[in-house]
Amino acid sequence: MKTKWKIDPSQSDVLIKMRHSLIAYLTGTMNKFDGHIDIENNEIADASIEFSLDVNTKETRTGQKDKSLKMNHLFDVKEYPLIQFKSTSFEKINRNINFLKGNLTIKNITRSVELDAQFIGINNYDGDQKAAFEVSGKINRNDFGLNFTSFNQNGGLALGKDIKLIANLEFSI
Repeated sequence: MKTKWKIDPSQSDVLIKMRHSLIAYLTGTMNKFDGHIDIENNEIADASIEFSLDVNTKETRTGQKDKSLKMNHLFDVKEYPLIQFKSTSFEKINRNINFLKGNLTIKNITRSVELDAQFIGINNYDGDQKAAFEVSGKINRNDFGLNFTSFNQNGGLALGKDIKLIANLEFSI
């Protein structure tokens, strides 16, 4: 039997991390979500995950650097406020090694991506059943039209081409 678990936005977040200058990282954490996971017969191997992330939200956790990450010239947050993901397959290797494939949409550009997914577990908390995942991966920002470039004082590229994503997702039934 398939069950639908709804994402708990108060317990979930996404960290976006990108190289800024030669030795530093620009990071931002967003936690305004909508999404769900469908689990068939309580088997995580048959899971499908879908979520959307509002990058134009004021709800951030890391302070000033978030404002830089959400600047209109990088993410075009006013025109494209959502990042969306919908899985196409979930491959369970063992309890801690899983591959989540799906379609990631940023700025209305959709690309197929493969992410690592660690199933943390299912637990009962205050009478609610919860399931938790950590999903991580790396994408090329140019594949999604995130082409903004800035230059540091030495004339070199200040923003890296890769964006690291780390999502801690908690769902409840």
